[in-house]
Amino acid sequence: MADFVSGFWNVYVMGLVALSLLFCVVVLVANMTKRPEKVEVQGHVWDETLQEYNNPLPRWWLYLFWATLIFSVVYLAIFPGFGTTNQHRGQIAQYEAEVARADQLYGPIFARFQEQDLLAVAADPEANAMGQRMFLTYCAQCHGSAGTGAKGFPNLTDSAWNWGGEPETIKTTILHGRIGVMTPFGSILSGEEIKDVANYVRSLSGLANDSLRAQRGKELFDQQCVVCHQADGTGNTLLGAPDLTDSAWLYGSSEATIIETITNGRQNQMPAFADFLGEAKVHILAAYVISLSKGQ
Repeated sequence: MADFVSGFWNVYVMGLVALSLLFCVVVLVANMTKRPEKVEVQGHVWDETLQEYNNPLPRWWLYLFWATLIFSVVYLAIFPGFGTTNQHRGQIAQYEAEVARADQLYGPIFARFQEQDLLAVAADPEANAMGQRMFLTYCAQCHGSAGTGAKGFPNLTDSAWNWGGEPETIKTTILHGRIGVMTPFGSILSGEEIKDVANYVRSLSGLANDSLRAQRGKELFDQQCVVCHQADGTGNTLLGAPDLTDSAWLYGSSEATIIETITNGRQNQMPAFADFLGEAKVHILAAYVISLSKGQ
């Protein structure tokens, strides 16, 4: 029920359950009080003389239905199922109780590391082991178990940070998440112009390129791209615009991939963990991420 934002659904479920039980009671009472003296036939005939009788349900069968109904009422009175009643006995309550016990047991450990500087926590073996376990649980699905990333998911072991690699900035990224958007230029530039820009972008990081196209692409880059990527292509961490002069390519550095990126744009999101993990756990997780790129 916690997934529904309106109290209507609570009343709806309670009404539906109550009406269903009442309907079953009415049907059972009708079958027990109105038992015909003479059994009628249904009118179906097979093999000349074989007919189907409309026999009422046996008493013992009806008693089993009554037992089922009584069990249902007792169950709903003890366990959650009738709207939002008895939620203290449900799975959510059990989960919250387990979390509370874990916080009581491990909370002081997280609090102790939270008081320390991120770089000091990153160098602590105990904190590093804790951070690694959290990373493997919550981050490895996108960034890989070693933090080397994948297509569309940043490599956390190098020195390239779209939003900045300062310790507090990394912590902020994990806490509040990030939304990165690359504007599509397919409706602004022609196919040839996009290819020119792609060659110029490749030239910024020393990749093979068509020099004539790169020269034409620079003019277009200065008109369309410098707002985010700066005139020298080194990017802007305030916007999450990547540095185009290094060797880190989130989606690939081939000419075809860069053309695809410029034409269709890109959009990606780093989820926020502030509400889910809390700042104390994120502090240790951020320190572990910092340790992955230490020395790069």
